[in-house]
Amino acid sequence: MLNIAVIGFGWWGRHICNRLKGHAGIRVVCVAETQASLHDEITSMGYAAVSSFEDALVNGTVDAVVLTTPHMFHEEQVVAAVAAGKHVFCEKPLGLTADSARRSLAACRANGKVLGIGHERRFEPGMQKLKAMIDAGELGAIMHAEAAFSHDKLIGIPAGGWRTDKALSPGAGMTGMGIHLTDLFLWMFGPATSVQAQTRDRVLGWPTGDMVVAQIAFEAGMTASLNAILATPHYMRYHVFGSKAWVEVRNATHPDTPGGVTTFTVARAGEQPVTQDLPWADAVIANLEAFAEAVAGRQTYPWSDEELVGNIALYEAIVRSADTGETARL
Repeated sequence: MLNIAVIGFGWWGRHICNRLKGHAGIRVVCVAETQASLHDEITSMGYAAVSSFEDALVNGTVDAVVLTTPHMFHEEQVVAAVAAGKHVFCEKPLGLTADSARRSLAACRANGKVLGIGHERRFEPGMQKLKAMIDAGELGAIMHAEAAFSHDKLIGIPAGGWRTDKALSPGAGMTGMGIHLTDLFLWMFGPATSVQAQTRDRVLGWPTGDMVVAQIAFEAGMTASLNAILATPHYMRYHVFGSKAWVEVRNATHPDTPGGVTTFTVARAGEQPVTQDLPWADAVIANLEAFAEAVAGRQTYPWSDEELVGNIALYEAIVRSADTGETARL
């Protein structure tokens, strides 16, 4: 049994607490939330509420912390947690700069602690099936990928909060959605070498913008494009084009919404496209279970150090390109 403390009871902290109710291998010991007005809701879910991150760190029964806090706090909290002897599962993004991500990673490695990351999309059945096909050479030479992850779940947030601030959440939809797409790109294609990106504010009036587009080149030779929009109905699509076949994965629901079917379409050279439906799977919990297995020493957590830092370096380059209007090189 992995005993965890969830740090932060916002949208995603609440979702994780709900999904972990009654889990056989992961137990929420406490939830740290600075807003006392939320403590009754935490206790009504059957969890102990504490008022600070530090309260969770001094709890001797806590093996690991799950950081569902604003990302500008991540480095400080990762370093403090491992110094207190805790493993860390950090929601994305790991940091706002590659240097920050490196410092968090170095702290975990120096203290012998597992660092998990909230990129649950690697655990979706459709993505795992696609990754296996790429690795087996079924798509031939990978030419290009197109990815979109958009929703309107946050449109009610007033401007002025950390999610809408350009300094705290640069790159419009990158911190919420685009960062998942770049993680998938690095997992499937390897390191990126350059990026051209743009952000726009179309309707929300947020300083950070409400949409981002990026064109990425990879060391292995393929290219990819992504877009993330913060003011449109839910849309998730991931499409990889190879010389022998292409594959498109479409998700009917957001990862926080059980029950949506994923359509998985394969078009092989000389054949008609074939589509199958894949049932929804809880990729968020699958990621936490992989983290728990790594803490227990039963398996290696499936991210390389290069991927953990490389994704933040790519994010940083996307922001730099959008700000300057120039190609950013990694």
